[in-house]
Amino acid sequence: MKKFLIVLAAAVVLMTGCAKKQEAASGKLVVWSFTDELKTMIDKYYSPSHPNVTVEYSLTPTDQFPNKLDPVLASGQGAPDVFALEAAFVRKYVESGLLLDLTDIANDVRSKSLAYPIEVGTYNGKVYGLSWQACPGALFYRRSLAKKYLGTDDPAEVQKYVASLDKFVETAGLLKSKSNGKCVIVSSTGDMNNVFLGARKNPWVVGGKLNIDPAMLAYMDMSKTLKDKGYEGRAGQWSEGWFAGMKGQLKDEKGNAVEVFSYLLPTWGLHYVLKPNAPDTAGDWAMCAGPAPYRWGGTWVGAYKGTKNAVAAKDFIRYVASDDGFLEAWAKDTGDVVSNINVMNKIKDTYTEPFLGGQNHYAEFAKMAATVDGKLTQGTDQAVEGLFGEAVTAYMNGEKTKDQAIEDFKSQVSAQLGL
Repeated sequence: MKKFLIVLAAAVVLMTGCAKKQEAASGKLVVWSFTDELKTMIDKYYSPSHPNVTVEYSLTPTDQFPNKLDPVLASGQGAPDVFALEAAFVRKYVESGLLLDLTDIANDVRSKSLAYPIEVGTYNGKVYGLSWQACPGALFYRRSLAKKYLGTDDPAEVQKYVASLDKFVETAGLLKSKSNGKCVIVSSTGDMNNVFLGARKNPWVVGGKLNIDPAMLAYMDMSKTLKDKGYEGRAGQWSEGWFAGMKGQLKDEKGNAVEVFSYLLPTWGLHYVLKPNAPDTAGDWAMCAGPAPYRWGGTWVGAYKGTKNAVAAKDFIRYVASDDGFLEAWAKDTGDVVSNINVMNKIKDTYTEPFLGGQNHYAEFAKMAATVDGKLTQGTDQAVEGLFGEAVTAYMNGEKTKDQAIEDFKSQVSAQLGL
């Protein structure tokens, strides 16, 4: 009798396991996004392999997306099942208590995933957002200028000149000296912002109070130094002058040519910033890690905790954020640097980028992605960093002393965020 009960129990366990495996995604899935990447994923990859799921897709511009999403999540009326979350506001939703718990998926795929995308999606020990991509940042530099002023364009050698924040400033002085003031290390001090954010040891809010990490104070000092000593091109990020520097066409106030040595950009910066805006400089670029590991941008995917189709919602997120077959095809089709380590390792040695003089950018980014810390990210970052940027600009331009700028920043954060 005892043997019979043991066999019966084993059979029940086996049947239960089979039932779980047989539970497949089906029905309707409403997906909202601010990026057309998800639509491509759905139309070209997910829907053909998931014929039992009908996806209703909606695209809203990034600047309007939170205003569309917030009220429906709060009320539960008309909320999508799944939605994309941009790096700038992903933590707002991860910390909101309105997202579906994805910890089980994260635990299943953690061994083959980069750490930082999961860290960004984690709050109070649970995971609420996952990402298919990694956006580590690098330093892209002009090979011709490196040869001219540093004596080498080899990425390993150039990295030695920018291996730390102090070395970066030292090299900025060297470039200015050797070029008789013609060559600046960056066109905009704004390029350094994400680097210093990545260099922090602690986040903006610690124990419910505002924390200004020493790295951010160093950012203020570096911005002031770069401007006062003429080490930067005085062009605002995304301005006409910023793009002109990529093309080798930047001019100073007197109309003199200015050479821009480097730009600090993430993975997508190569394909969506440098290539389309400076096609005539193709082959004259290379990349190295730069002074500190950092990330910039990226898209996460989450689900509404009240979704009526949690099975399909989780299946979709698991697929786009972790599926080996899909992500290998996606990476090869788009050039996107993916968060799946298995896929990354499988394909990373097959690349060569003509725009970078034949350098294998994918392998370089794979190494950089492993060093990024996602635990510093918080929901208040966007608001705090916007105010801190104003403080940096005021100090850099001589409108305020450093102490005044910091005190005003603290007051604004307290007034707006209660910190």
